[in-house]
Amino acid sequence: MELFVDEHSIVRRIWGKADTILFIFAGAAAEFALNKAVDWLYFTGKLPADPLARLFSTVAYSRQIIFSEHEAALKAIDKITAIHKNVETTRGSQIPDWAYRDVLFLLIDLSIRSYELLEKPLNIAEKTEVFNVFYNVGDRMQLKGLPINYNYYLQMRQDHLEHNLINSDFTADLYRQYKKHLGFTRYQILKQAQLLTVPTQVSQQLPLGKTAWLWPVLKIYKAVKNLKPGKFLRNALLPIQYKTQIREMDQAYALS
Repeated sequence: MELFVDEHSIVRRIWGKADTILFIFAGAAAEFALNKAVDWLYFTGKLPADPLARLFSTVAYSRQIIFSEHEAALKAIDKITAIHKNVETTRGSQIPDWAYRDVLFLLIDLSIRSYELLEKPLNIAEKTEVFNVFYNVGDRMQLKGLPINYNYYLQMRQDHLEHNLINSDFTADLYRQYKKHLGFTRYQILKQAQLLTVPTQVSQQLPLGKTAWLWPVLKIYKAVKNLKPGKFLRNALLPIQYKTQIREMDQAYALS
């Protein structure tokens, strides 16, 4: 059976651990809020109504692709493309090509950043492997202007961070929604996770604070995360409705 992502790939290790996915989720929540094309996410009303569910759906689709056999992964990618095309048809305009690329770029970047934060540094071959997997997703979606290799991606990613982010009314509204849906304590932890994960260009434009008090806590957590106290801590930080989904992320990797 041909797999979309090799069973020994670093990408499966990254996306097969709930801890790493949570930090990818946190970073995406920050960068989505600053993206100049965030109005597209507001168009259907789903994002402001339940931003956590909307972001978790993005994560779920990514994992479905990464852990599927080749043909099933292609069908999942085609479904994503069709959903976006329907939104474009309804709105009567097209999502900018750069906006599609930006989402792909942030998933590459946050995959690497989150794994390195929680586990260990990746070498250039592993980083290139992460890029190649998401490049294949973008290529299947027929995205235009994709970087031809990892080095070119780094240049384009930097350009995006410098030119495609803005703190707007949408940004403020999304952070109000994050706080509303998470509650005060989890909202503070979300911002700390973002501070540790996102690029400087992102953190400088958001109300994340400058003191990373979560870092020493994270070091202790990393030491006990495979023990019962670690799992209890992780589950205690999640909204109740997502606990089962997060546990299943670990289970799915264990069975793959």
